[in-house]
Amino acid sequence: MVRIPVVLFSVLVLTAITMASVQNKGAAEIDLYGGKSGNVPFPHLRHQNVLEDCNICHTLFPQEAGAIQKLKDAGELKKKQVMNKQCTKCHRQLRKKGEKTGPITCKTCHVKVEKERDK
Repeated sequence: MVRIPVVLFSVLVLTAITMASVQNKGAAEIDLYGGKSGNVPFPHLRHQNVLEDCNICHTLFPQEAGAIQKLKDAGELKKKQVMNKQCTKCHRQLRKKGEKTGPITCKTCHVKVEKERDK
């Protein structure tokens, strides 16, 4: 009789692990090219955990590494399209609701890395 609860518990744990691995796809952190303003460090895992639906962001581009840049290079995505239609729009909506959210201005997302000066 002890076996059934142990087996049931094991099945539940394996199911939870499988579901977690399905939900969390891709890198935890992604460094997106940001042009002259500097790259944009993107907390991908944090967005997955908060949004819980990959399609919220991935309506404009597929779930694959480098997809945004590939689409921009092919002329299928306009410069700043993802940022304006997805990122800041969502962050502003959450801010209006009084919820904790991410940045909404250019300089708070883009990070310029200073080059090491010659010694």
